Amino acid sequence: MSQQSSLDKSDFEQLSQFRYRLRCFLRHSEDICRRHGLTALQYQLLLHLRGFPQRDWATVGELAERLQAKHHGVVALIDRCEQLGLVERRRGRDDRRQIEVHLLEEGVKRVTQIAQTHQPELRHLQEDTPFPFWKNLD
Repeated sequence: MSQQSSLDKSDFEQLSQFRYRLRCFLRHSEDICRRHGLTALQYQLLLHLRGFPQRDWATVGELAERLQAKHHGVVALIDRCEQLGLVERRRGRDDRRQIEVHLLEEGVKRVTQIAQTHQPELRHLQEDTPFPFWKNLD
């Protein structure tokens, strides 16, 4: 059976609705970030630092993975956040060649404000849009 014939109209409707609600959330998020004086990407960097598993910091490489971005682009993003007084770089504790990126007090304040502002839209997204049921396409 081909993949094309295994999807029916309702599958496309679910996928369309999911992508629509996801895009609405992202647009809303961009507006929230702008109102707080940050870009969506700057917020995502702060969010990944604040939410990094079992640490209060992350390496440039780890942030690049989380952001799905190129290393040099993340370095430039960190530069901008550092200029805004949101983050700072520190030499690695275990490996002095490694750079740790840490949130500063202003970064914690901003990421917390923005995350709190997102809560109603996150609840709406969760209630309004069930995750699409993915069929086995084998």
